[in-house]
Amino acid sequence: MTPRHGLTVQGGPAPLSLVQPPAEPPRHWRAGARALRLLTVTVAAVSAALVTGHAWVLALAAGPLVLLVLATSGEGRPTVAGAGAEVSTRRCFEGEPVEVRIELAVEGTCGRIAPRPFPGPGMAVDGVEVSGTTLSLRLTPHRWGRWSLGIVDVDVYDTGGLARRTVRVELGEVQVFPMPTHSALTPIPVRLPERLGEHTARQRGEGVEVTGVRPHVWGERQRRIHWPSTTRRGSVQINQFAAERASDTVVLLDALGDYYDPSNGVSSLDETVRAAAGIAKAYLRLHDRVGVLSIGGTTRWLTPGTGGSYFHRLVETVLEVRRDLGYHLPDLDRLPRQVIPADALVYVVSTLTDHRALEVLRHLTARGNPVVVIEVPIGSPQQSGRALAGVRREAAELAVRLWEADREANRFALRARGVPVLPLVPGAGLDLTLAPLLRTRVQGARR
Repeated sequence: MTPRHGLTVQGGPAPLSLVQPPAEPPRHWRAGARALRLLTVTVAAVSAALVTGHAWVLALAAGPLVLLVLATSGEGRPTVAGAGAEVSTRRCFEGEPVEVRIELAVEGTCGRIAPRPFPGPGMAVDGVEVSGTTLSLRLTPHRWGRWSLGIVDVDVYDTGGLARRTVRVELGEVQVFPMPTHSALTPIPVRLPERLGEHTARQRGEGVEVTGVRPHVWGERQRRIHWPSTTRRGSVQINQFAAERASDTVVLLDALGDYYDPSNGVSSLDETVRAAAGIAKAYLRLHDRVGVLSIGGTTRWLTPGTGGSYFHRLVETVLEVRRDLGYHLPDLDRLPRQVIPADALVYVVSTLTDHRALEVLRHLTARGNPVVVIEVPIGSPQQSGRALAGVRREAAELAVRLWEADREANRFALRARGVPVLPLVPGAGLDLTLAPLLRTRVQGARR
């Protein structure tokens, strides 16, 4: 596995390289490829005439020379005022195509239009069509993030195809949302806030789940009478129901590192964000309040909220983690208290490889919030053959064993404090990962 910034670890696709835009093209008319070919023919004919001494060879250069003179005179050149781009959407999910339409403002007749697209990182060009002075491009994002669509250099040729002028079109940015990992399970903590929702609480109240019976009190509705118990006990018995409450959930993303596994094309940061999006979507589906907190580079957060459109706000909060593969030095302070309400269930999606993430977990457990760690798996470190030169193999194997033992010790320390550590299975959905939490409600960590 290859981390984003230089380490080598065994075990996602090769990291995207940072795409540098081409240099700014000249804005004046210049010779095209056809003019250069004619100039080559002219020079070759003149050279042959001088070498052989036959003047009639110069006749071969007459035609190309006339065309070159006409090209330099500016006859037949259109006036290019500029170009405008229209993008079909600025928000999409991974794999959804983005249509781009470019209109050239041209006065006069142009010969040929040749677009040269330079897509941004994370984008791929799937098709280019030219119809008159209109260009249509289809771009497909293959990775989530806030990406530049790229630029398009459009070469406009004159009627003879001898001179060209280049117009550069900036396409702007697009927000690419990750595809959420499928999740149908929504574990809940022991204590739920006093707010109506769809989770069955341990307190008695107005719900639909029957928890027992009790003697009838004058004034209660008769439709709640439990007739089998009434007949058996000889007195009127009433059904008791469990209260239904909403849950507060906060998803914390560990974006302190990004590890790529070349063997299976898995990126730890991709799996982290997709799993976090799946958890948020599952709880929002039940009208719970969901918040998000991202650590890595700049700490970003969004206080818990609910609603159908809140999912997009949650994802937009963490899109800056990957913006054209940029990187910022970590600026991690103590977590803001307004993001994590009291007794809120906190999901920490992390690789557990950075000591700063473990320090954040220590702060969370000190608050007493119920915490669940979703561990994104990565491979074991593996030194390259060049790095092993002059080092005994036994020492390298011992280093790997110590690394694995340290990770296992971190897991044990978290479990000893009452924090469940659940391994994520890439590509298998979250239901398999969260299934152990359905045995009982999530307890707060022991202080």
